Amino acid sequence: MKKLINDVPDVVAESLAGFGRAHADIVQVSQDPRFVSRAGGPVRGKVGLVSGGGSGHEPLHAGFVGTGMLDAAVPGEVFTSPTPMPIVEATKAADGGAGVLHIVKNYTGDVLNFETAADLVGAEGITVKAVVTNDDVAVQDSLYTAGRRGVAGTVLVEKIAGAAAERGDDLDAVTAVAEKVNANVRSIGLALTDGTVPHAGEPGFVLPEDEIEFGVGIHGEPGRERIKIEPADRLVDRMMEAILTDLPFSSGDTVLLFVNGMGGTPLSELYILFRRAAEILDERGIALGRSLVGNYVTSLEMQGASISVLKLDDELTALWDAPVHTAALRWGL
Repeated sequence: MKKLINDVPDVVAESLAGFGRAHADIVQVSQDPRFVSRAGGPVRGKVGLVSGGGSGHEPLHAGFVGTGMLDAAVPGEVFTSPTPMPIVEATKAADGGAGVLHIVKNYTGDVLNFETAADLVGAEGITVKAVVTNDDVAVQDSLYTAGRRGVAGTVLVEKIAGAAAERGDDLDAVTAVAEKVNANVRSIGLALTDGTVPHAGEPGFVLPEDEIEFGVGIHGEPGRERIKIEPADRLVDRMMEAILTDLPFSSGDTVLLFVNGMGGTPLSELYILFRRAAEILDERGIALGRSLVGNYVTSLEMQGASISVLKLDDELTALWDAPVHTAALRWGL
C-alpha cells in the first residue's frame, strides 16, 4: 500500500488541519471534538444545516460547508460514523436560533448517532429535524443499512436545502425542500477497483481484471452483481435503465444529471459517461436542465463512478442556481 500519509491514526486529524488552513476564509475546524463549521459562526435567524459521516468520501461533507450549503459537518474516522458528541457540538455551532436540520445518509451508525445527538441538543432547547437520504437504487438493504443507502444524491439535497435556508425559509420549509429533493433523486454506482482504508492496508475487495461491481456502495459494499467489463456506453445504459425506471422518469420531465467520480477515475472518463447518459435522456424525451460532473462523493481511491438523476421543477431549479460558496462547490458569489 502506497499512501501519502504519516501515522495511520493521524490521517483524519491531519487532513482536516490542512483543509482548515487551505480554506480558512470559509471554514473553521475543531479537532476536539472534531467538526467543521462556517467561519465567523452561525448566521443569526437562519436555519442551520448539519451533515456528516465517515471520512474517505471527500469533499463530502466538509467540502460543502459555507454560504448557501452546510453550516457544519462532522467527519468520523475513515468509513466510520461520527459519535454523538461531535454531532452535538456541530449542531450548537450551526444554530442561529431558527432550528437545525440534520441531513443524514442512510447508514445505521449515522442514523443512530445523529438521532442521539438530536435528543441531547433538544434537551438544551435547540429544535432539530432530520432528513435521511436514500437515493441508491442498487439494493434495498446492505451490510450497513435498513432500506436504501444514501449516496451521491446527498450532495443535491445539501445544496438545494442550503439555498432554501439561505433565502430565509423556516425549519419546516427547509425540511420539506430536503425531503422533496430526496424523493425525486435516484443514483447508482459501479466500481472497477476498491479503495484501501489506511488502517486495513489492503483493498476491501479485489476484482478480476475483466469484472466490475455493478451497484457498489460508497464504502465498497456489494452491489447488485459482479459482471464482465463492458464498453462505457453499455454500462451507462445499464445504470440509466436502473435509475429511470425506478422513480419513474417520463418524457417531458426536466432533470439534473450528476456524474460523480469515486476518487480514482479520470475526469475524461466521467465525461464519456455523461455524454452517453445525456444521449439516453434525449432519446426518452427528458430535458437536461442542469448538470454536474466531477469527484464530489468519493470512496478513497476507488476506480468507479456513480450517476444521479434529479427530477426538477421551477423551485428546485432556482434553488440549485442560487449562489453557493464552499470549498468544493461555488458559483454566483
